[in-house]
Amino acid sequence: MKIPHIKRLLSRSKSYVLIVSLVPLQVLADSSTIDKVYDPYVNQLEKELEYRLLHQNDEDKAKDNVQTHKFGAGMSWSDRLFTELYFIGDKTPDDDFDLSAIEAEFKWQLTEQGEYSSDWGLMFELEAERDQHIREASSTLIMLHQWSRWVGTANLTLAYEWGNDIENEFETAFSGQLRYRYRATLEPALEVYWSDATQGVGPVVSGTQRLGGRKQLMWEFGVILGVDSETADQTWKFSLEYEF
Repeated sequence: MKIPHIKRLLSRSKSYVLIVSLVPLQVLADSSTIDKVYDPYVNQLEKELEYRLLHQNDEDKAKDNVQTHKFGAGMSWSDRLFTELYFIGDKTPDDDFDLSAIEAEFKWQLTEQGEYSSDWGLMFELEAERDQHIREASSTLIMLHQWSRWVGTANLTLAYEWGNDIENEFETAFSGQLRYRYRATLEPALEVYWSDATQGVGPVVSGTQRLGGRKQLMWEFGVILGVDSETADQTWKFSLEYEF
């Protein structure tokens, strides 16, 4: 589906978003936004199983040793649309693992890879808490730009939370990644997460192991260091994706 006017606008805004991807934004949010920096790409006929783990360390006991687990399964419906369903669980030192939320994700690739100087996508998410009447809907603009062996990615998110157990409000968040394509099996990166309650930056390494045909295993490991009092001192992140 061609959208010439949108594509021209996105292409012209490349310089602005590249600056944004390297400069922290002052935005509004009331919970940690450290998770994943998304790329805009969708592969036709792709199926995926995914696991993510976030583990916090902090001097504040309320944030120390808190874990978030995400289990996802997804598939592409075309060469532009990918959907994924996540089951999210939490574990704290005082409580055992508990399934806390369900999330649906829809990613739409706007431009062909290499069609313009930057590649663009949109993502829509809908999350529902299991034990509380809290809902969140969000949309994320995804931009990726490559030069030589470097890849810069920016995610700009607008979300709305509502429900009986939360004050209805809009939130914004930014996440960015600068990655060096050393080789397919080892790519070091620096990630930034910025919102009113999350200000963190840290190193991440990732890699892809091809298993033959369409099958491949992708992994990511890193630590995001909090730079303000609201963010955990360290948030360790690990993910494993199996595509087939």
